[in-house]
Amino acid sequence: MACHAVRNIVQSSPGQVRGDSVAAIDLKAAPRPLTFGNGVVALLALAIFINYVDRGNLATAAPLMKDELHLSASKIGLLLSVFFWTYVPGQILAGWLVEKINAYRTYALGLALWSIATALTGMASGFSMLIALRLLLGVGESVAFPCSSQLIAQHLPQHRLGVANGLTAMGLSLGPAFGTFAGGLFMAHYGWRRLFLFFGLASLLWLWPWLATTRHLSKAHDDAPLVDRAPPFREILGKREAWGAGVGHFCNNYAFYFVISWLPLYLVKTRGFTVPQMAEVGGLIYLAYAASSMVTGWLSDRWLAAGGSMTLVRKTIIVSGHAIIALAMLGCMLGSAPVATASLFVAGVAFGFNAPALYAIGQTLGGKVGGGKWVAFQNCIGNMAGIVAPIITGFVVDRTGEFTWAFAAAGGVAFLGVICWGLIVRRIAPLTWATAPVAA
Repeated sequence: MACHAVRNIVQSSPGQVRGDSVAAIDLKAAPRPLTFGNGVVALLALAIFINYVDRGNLATAAPLMKDELHLSASKIGLLLSVFFWTYVPGQILAGWLVEKINAYRTYALGLALWSIATALTGMASGFSMLIALRLLLGVGESVAFPCSSQLIAQHLPQHRLGVANGLTAMGLSLGPAFGTFAGGLFMAHYGWRRLFLFFGLASLLWLWPWLATTRHLSKAHDDAPLVDRAPPFREILGKREAWGAGVGHFCNNYAFYFVISWLPLYLVKTRGFTVPQMAEVGGLIYLAYAASSMVTGWLSDRWLAAGGSMTLVRKTIIVSGHAIIALAMLGCMLGSAPVATASLFVAGVAFGFNAPALYAIGQTLGGKVGGGKWVAFQNCIGNMAGIVAPIITGFVVDRTGEFTWAFAAAGGVAFLGVICWGLIVRRIAPLTWATAPVAA
């Protein structure tokens, strides 16, 4: 199904969406000579995959790094968290760069930066250098979603956003699974330093097909008459939907970061799983996420192509996803070990429900000129959960000695997402920007 869906992503030059359904889109506009095709979408998905592999290498290597560099558990925790100190505000910088030098170049610069930071981590001699490199990694990786969203919003019609975002979500979910499995095997033979060197240098290989594929698209973007410009951030911040989408994204990410950060400890220490059993359950959750995101993206595209309302389609999926996550957290909180395991699997499916819609909604609301900046702001708010969720969970577990109330908090925040997406975000259609057109 995924391969069939990829083949169906085609270039079109839709007119500005003024209605609430795909029927309002002009699908007969003349195609451009240089097209944004399947190859570019595949490279965007691959870049997200690389992004999450490189981000997760520290967690994979932590057991060996801890002994060699004499790192305490608190220092390991700080290294895992400090990434978000630059990744979160870096979203805004990335949104600005997308407008100034275009998304193609911004993505290339960001990936080069995070790849170099990854490789240099293999040469780190102490804690301070590791902190600096994690901060640098956060800056580089912050370009991924603003750039992807700008390009997808600019070039693809509404009824193709589901599959395009489903593919990037597959990269997001499979990256950590691959990084943990392949990274663990590599590290067992060659050590943690070569792990970072290998993955960092290998990541740079992505630049070759990206530059070869998008060189003409990037030049065409520069040479095209400038008709519209992206809205300033202050105008985006004035929209009710921006705050609803940002906080809604935070609600999804709170539960997601809680699960991926604490799942191993919860299963082993609380539920009595062996390490191999824990790895198997964790892998199944990531696979459920990947499959669900692709299927949901494809189904949403079919629904829209059949004339479905964008508001109904997107809200039905994302509100259902948040409600299911809340119920799954309740199952983990109150159920037996088998019930908790099943609930975690269901949560993985629900995260996959949400993933394509999270970005498709932002790309739609921001429109062709503002999709990148909109997602930059939305992702900035959403990824604050990466800082908050692990800290709150650690505090709750330390105070209570169990995960019960940590799951309750995650479920409550997920339910808040139902309110954000269902009520605060109103009609899902491109918003009108006050920014005046710029003469060619």
